[in-house]
Amino acid sequence: MKLFDVYPINPINIVKGVGSLVYDDKGQEYLDLYGGHAVISIGHTHPHYVKRLEDQLHQIGFYSNSVEIPLQKQLAEKLGHVSGKEDYQLFLCNSGAEANENALKLASFYNSKKKVIAFTGAFHGRTSLAVAVTDNPKIVAPVNETDNVIFVPWNDEAALEEAFENNDISSVIIEGIQGVGGIHVAPESFLQKIRSLCNTYKAVFIADAVQCGYGRTGKFYSHDFAGVNADIYTMAKGMGNGFPIGAISISPKIQAAYGMLGTTFGGNHLACAAGLAVLEVMEQDNLMQNAATVGAYLIDELKKFKQVNEVRGRGLMIGIDLPAEFAHAKKDLLFKHHIFTGESKPNVIRLLPALNLTKAYADRFLEAFNTVLSSATVLSNS
Repeated sequence: MKLFDVYPINPINIVKGVGSLVYDDKGQEYLDLYGGHAVISIGHTHPHYVKRLEDQLHQIGFYSNSVEIPLQKQLAEKLGHVSGKEDYQLFLCNSGAEANENALKLASFYNSKKKVIAFTGAFHGRTSLAVAVTDNPKIVAPVNETDNVIFVPWNDEAALEEAFENNDISSVIIEGIQGVGGIHVAPESFLQKIRSLCNTYKAVFIADAVQCGYGRTGKFYSHDFAGVNADIYTMAKGMGNGFPIGAISISPKIQAAYGMLGTTFGGNHLACAAGLAVLEVMEQDNLMQNAATVGAYLIDELKKFKQVNEVRGRGLMIGIDLPAEFAHAKKDLLFKHHIFTGESKPNVIRLLPALNLTKAYADRFLEAFNTVLSSATVLSNS
């Protein structure tokens, strides 16, 4: 048997990681400013994280949700405290797509409505309803197509109001910062408008914080900059620092019932140990403040590059919009300067490093980035 070939692969075999650095099987060091799609939140092989998982493995790694798992309650308490949403309820699952799937389903259970508002440029996952609210027809199979999703232009308040007026809306799902869509920050006024309309029409406000949450922007959820609360927050990626875990944080106004949601692996002992380790390190090392500080420094420095069209983002979720002639920048950074970054098309470099990224590593990237842009500029002028 061979692998199902759905990923474009870089010919690099990463075998070790420490903090913001990773190493291939030939011993080459790389600076990791992508963290495997914003997953590595506290750095590779953080000692506290490793010990937490190792200690748990010596006790029990898994049992089902048919028994008490005190670690789940500990994780819920810690997450409520760190996020500032202490009166919310936690449902644990395994991934961001699963979190969004459950959030959309729970909203429909809550108000018995079917229609969902999503936005142009959105990415919410690859499972059934999550992919239906994703704005990419190439990954939506015919079986996923549904008339229950209404796509509204990003940051268009008039179109949003019209969608509410003409449809019986169950929920609105929105990323606080679009990730795959190219690092577009949701304006605070737009998030406030969503909150207001959801209140008026008894719809559920779902904040997709899978990539833009978990402290990456300097606040726990990037939606928090708007000063309003969502009804459901979805999360995954940085939640487990590489261990598969996802969750939804649910407003107290939504009541649970046996059998409403369920999962086999969600909230298992190892996943909860990973989740607790991440929150403990975030709190102990003040990583949200570090993300805000180092992120602001990177954004300010990147804005000084005259070749750059635009720099977007908050904290350590940064998009660098480049002219077409710099389409090679991501590859040059990887293969000439050994720096992992991400990319959104067309020509947007995405930075999603660990939240404990240092200013020294930020400078290492800025120096390499300057070399990449300068070399291209010289070639285009010669």
